[in-house]
Amino acid sequence: MTSFLIFLGLIAAVVFYAIAIYNKLVNLRNRVKNAFAQIDVQLTRRHDLIPNLVEAVKGYMKHERETLEAVINARNSAVSSLQAAKADPANAKAIKELGASEGALGSALGRLFALAEAYPDLKANQNMMQFQEELASTENKVAFSRQAFNDSVLGYNNAVENFPNNIVAGMFQFDPASFLEIESVEKRTVPEVSFS
Repeated sequence: MTSFLIFLGLIAAVVFYAIAIYNKLVNLRNRVKNAFAQIDVQLTRRHDLIPNLVEAVKGYMKHERETLEAVINARNSAVSSLQAAKADPANAKAIKELGASEGALGSALGRLFALAEAYPDLKANQNMMQFQEELASTENKVAFSRQAFNDSVLGYNNAVENFPNNIVAGMFQFDPASFLEIESVEKRTVPEVSFS
């Protein structure tokens, strides 16, 4: 009878331990979703600023229609990627697509700002300066939110992949999440240095 009670106690301990692991994984997955919600706020703000920026630039850059269209197309792609990622922030594929589309948007905006340098009236335009300042501020907030999201993903992935959590995670389909990496062409370009 005593060995039966010990066996029953061990089974109960294992069940309670599995429940604790499951609850921890749910909490960590919810932290990932919450951290993504912060990114969503900042990226939505960024996406909302871009049409106003394009309108401010349009009058000055009549001959640069291709660049303006590239910015608008990149923005639309980023908005749809954000919606897909918002549906499931733990979906690795959706997060990778969001990172790629945000990187493309950043590159398109970079080309737009580089072209704007050739238009002195545009550079001095109060609306243009305000939009550039708001976008720069938003970019900083996106970077902080992305760092918090990636920290949450790291904690979640560690919990999903560590033993014995990985057994419970596998049974209940807790898949690892993906880090949000917004690729910037400028970061990958090696600066040229010349001493001549």
